[in-house]
Amino acid sequence: MGAYGYIQKSFREEYKARSAELRDRIIAWRKEPSVERVARPTNITRARELGYKAKQGVIVVRVRIRRGLRKRVKPMGGRKPSRSGRFFAYRPSSQSVAEGRAARKFSNCEVLNSYYVGADGDYKFFEVILLDRSNPSITGDRHYSTVVDQKGRVFRGLTSSGRRHRGIIKRGFGTSGNRPSVRSNIRA
Repeated sequence: MGAYGYIQKSFREEYKARSAELRDRIIAWRKEPSVERVARPTNITRARELGYKAKQGVIVVRVRIRRGLRKRVKPMGGRKPSRSGRFFAYRPSSQSVAEGRAARKFSNCEVLNSYYVGADGDYKFFEVILLDRSNPSITGDRHYSTVVDQKGRVFRGLTSSGRRHRGIIKRGFGTSGNRPSVRSNIRA
């Protein structure tokens, strides 16, 4: 096993055991702003799996998302079946919401990918990998230049978590109603 394999194994053990280091890290993250730029990825192996390279124009941002379901206001106008619920889940995942917040904060960048880094009782934390659209080292890179050309890809569900909540990650048998997306698949 190489160096990255050992790093990945230590991260898995850290998450599984809820180590003191992880707890201290999360306590510190709670006090930071909800969208914070970080110098380097917390989990370098996961970041590199998702396309991170340590070069100019590649930015890593940690985003804090509140956990739980959305509580709807008290229904008015009777108890109809459509109004009976109080708590509803968002259709996009919290990871997609985190990507969108990072993209809004860093409007000159495009979201490449994101990954989970931790959670506590109130929040989930994700790290989002962003690419600077105007940086020459990004526009000259053959892998990154195609991503940068897709303007607003996070808002159109083109990142991997966006494709997951649109229902188009899976292929083959049983996925005939999924494409082009769940939203456009309204049947009468």
